Amino acid sequence: MVNSLRGEVELVLDGKPQVMRLTLGALAELEERLGEDSLMALVERYESGRFSARDILALICAGLRGGGWQGGPSDLLGAEIGGGPVEAARAAGLLLARAFSVPASEGVGQCTAR
Repeated sequence: MVNSLRGEVELVLDGKPQVMRLTLGALAELEERLGEDSLMALVERYESGRFSARDILALICAGLRGGGWQGGPSDLLGAEIGGGPVEAARAAGLLLARAFSVPASEGVGQCTAR
C-alpha cells in the first residue's frame, strides 16, 4: 500500500505492485537522464506536454528506484506495465504532481477561534 502523503504512487510491473517515489536522488537522476538543468525545467517539460514515451519511462524508472527498486532503464524496456502506456503516463504524471505538492496537514498553521 502506498502513502500518498510521502509522494508515493503504485505501479504494477510484471504483475507485482511496486512503490514509486521521487526522492531527491531520484530527481537528480531524472534531471541527468533527460538533460534538464533544474527541477523547474523538468516540471515545465511535463506541464507543457513536451514529453515522450522515453521521458515517461525515465520518470517511472527514477520513481521506482526512489521506491527501492533495484532495476534500471533496460529492465523496463521488456517489462509489462499493468494498464499499458495509458496507465504508465497517468502514474508518471501523478508521481511528478505528488513530488511537488505540499500535503495538507489537518490543523497545522490553522487558527481556530471559538
